Amino acid sequence: MIVALAAALLFQSSEQAQVASVLDQLNAASTAADAEAYFALFTADARFVGTDAGEHWSLPQFRAYAEPVFARGTGWSYAATERTITIAPIDCRCVAWFEEKLVNRSYGETRGSGVLRLTADGWKIEQYVLSFTVPNDRADAVVEVIKGD
Repeated sequence: MIVALAAALLFQSSEQAQVASVLDQLNAASTAADAEAYFALFTADARFVGTDAGEHWSLPQFRAYAEPVFARGTGWSYAATERTITIAPIDCRCVAWFEEKLVNRSYGETRGSGVLRLTADGWKIEQYVLSFTVPNDRADAVVEVIKGD
């Protein structure tokens, strides 16, 4: 029993490291404005949910937005400062979800969360959600600004 538990924890740690590597590669590719490497990390049916209410994109829609930015040699950098990765229970082990605190030069602290699926080509991002953090004591003011538009 103890050996099986230790093996399961070791396996999970390895899978978590693989998922973390995909997320680190995502930031490296976007920072380098490397569209090919960036989009290779997503499943074909991936969704990207951005900070703007209108940013709920299929992968082709997100690619149409991002590729011209990358083509200019500019990208974006969201370095993770904390990350939690959960692998689906042992009977499946084909899905992972994550949430992470990120730091961006323009936006400060942001959050990323999403889902990865284990494919024949390794872990791929199926859904990525980028969001701003809003302190609770400032939420009313932020909501008022949004309503004012």
